[in-house]
Amino acid sequence: MKPAVILLSGGLDSATTLVIARAQGFDAHCLSVDYGQRHGAELSAAARVAVSLGAREHRTVHLDMNQFGGSALTDPAIAVPTGGLAPGIPVTYVPARNTIMLSLALAWAEVLDSQDIFVGVNAVDYSGYPDCRPEFIRAFETLANLATKSAMEGRRLAVHAPLIDLSKAEIIRRGSKLGVDYGLTVSCYQADAEGRACGLCDACRLRREGFAAAGMADPTRYASP
Repeated sequence: MKPAVILLSGGLDSATTLVIARAQGFDAHCLSVDYGQRHGAELSAAARVAVSLGAREHRTVHLDMNQFGGSALTDPAIAVPTGGLAPGIPVTYVPARNTIMLSLALAWAEVLDSQDIFVGVNAVDYSGYPDCRPEFIRAFETLANLATKSAMEGRRLAVHAPLIDLSKAEIIRRGSKLGVDYGLTVSCYQADAEGRACGLCDACRLRREGFAAAGMADPTRYASP
């Protein structure tokens, strides 16, 4: 089995990405990033998902991005929006987050002699983040193959984004068929200490609507009905 690095946040999309990589025959080395986000529930979920879906190993990198702030996910002074999806890039966008996370995955991939990185970005049912677009993924793959010893020695790297063109309902259906237990995942931007979702943030709304569109029961634990 070829080794691959999978970015694993603990949410619905990254869990589906992991199970897709496993179904394609990759040996999964999962990477989570504790970047100073509002809660640790998603990191606990990532550990559960990695075990459940048969990852070879799971590591968490600690990176204090809240020293910069600039996002509702890293600055407690900025409220997480709960009024529904609005036009434009929301305040939950974390500056350069996916660029940083993919760079960390790239570094580990080189050490593992891996030519494959998986990331669960989605450009259909999402919050409008610029670093979730296909153009960004293509650009990062180009960078990876210009900036690494592996590529210069003929081992080109590929960045896989298997969910990028799927709706949330399609993601849920695909992951369910491959055995994902979505009850293990946490997607909420402001989950409580027990990992219960708020049900009101953009991530919760997209997740709830996805299960409804897929015609499947939502296993999410909510803090209030």
